Amino acid sequence: MTTKLIIDTDPGIDDAMAIFYAAAAPDIELLGLTTIFGNVTTQMATRNALRLLEAAELDLPVAEGAAQPLVLPPFEPSTHVHGDEGFGDIPAATPKGQAIEEDAADFLIRMAREHKGELTLCPIGPLTNIALAIQRDPDFVKNCKRIVVMGGSLEAGGNISPHAEANIYHDPHAAEVVFAAAAGKITMVGLDVTLKILCVPEDFDAIKERSPELGGMLKQMSVFYIKFYQEVANLNGCSLHDPAAVIACTHPDLFQTRAVPLRVSVDPETSGATELADDARGNTHVAMGVDADAVKALFLKRLSLLP
Repeated sequence: MTTKLIIDTDPGIDDAMAIFYAAAAPDIELLGLTTIFGNVTTQMATRNALRLLEAAELDLPVAEGAAQPLVLPPFEPSTHVHGDEGFGDIPAATPKGQAIEEDAADFLIRMAREHKGELTLCPIGPLTNIALAIQRDPDFVKNCKRIVVMGGSLEAGGNISPHAEANIYHDPHAAEVVFAAAAGKITMVGLDVTLKILCVPEDFDAIKERSPELGGMLKQMSVFYIKFYQEVANLNGCSLHDPAAVIACTHPDLFQTRAVPLRVSVDPETSGATELADDARGNTHVAMGVDADAVKALFLKRLSLLP
């Protein structure tokens, strides 16, 4: 049985890994991509999403999303992590295709209606588009099957501030809208598990050997990405943040979750922190444990199916 999936993305090197994984996975029916700011600007994210789909020879819709957070002023893109154009040292290139006319929130609302009870949504960037869809359509959450978020941290601390993971930090107000409204349907795949899954240069060498074209593209991107990890964390490898969330969409058995009510801090001192909530909202399923070896092996196996 396949999972009908839309990835909300800010490509981004690990976004590219996640999208190529979804393209190769026989148990995923990828219905399209929506784009958001974060690793790059939203306009660059749209360009990069189109470029990834064309590289994978996938003719799928791309809907451009919000250009800035719901409340906060825009952030500068994470060029030190993902490079000036989002793909490490790979230069910019203009894709042949274009985004559809619908914006991301309207596209998500329509697809959730058309695939009512079947659509899994996997946001791997800030949650602005998801919050806008919730605000525009009171039935949006009900129409979705699951929302698997790459973001947040319950016990592992932050990666952009002492308190916050980057995706949540870049639009905490939107994240709070989503965690409040979609409690019960959200799985949070955050730093509590993604930091435990590491890919080293030799893994990308193997991906390139098995998949010279797309694997070679990921290998080239990974050099810049791993250099960042070496400089910041003294790690000779990179964490599988975004791919882990996509894998959790189809292989929840590889993750151990804790059901707790979550809120997102919008206070300046702890902005973006994902904390235990004390109101009447439902529970979020927070991934706290992971079979890291199995997730990594599945990631490498599926990417070997690419051309």
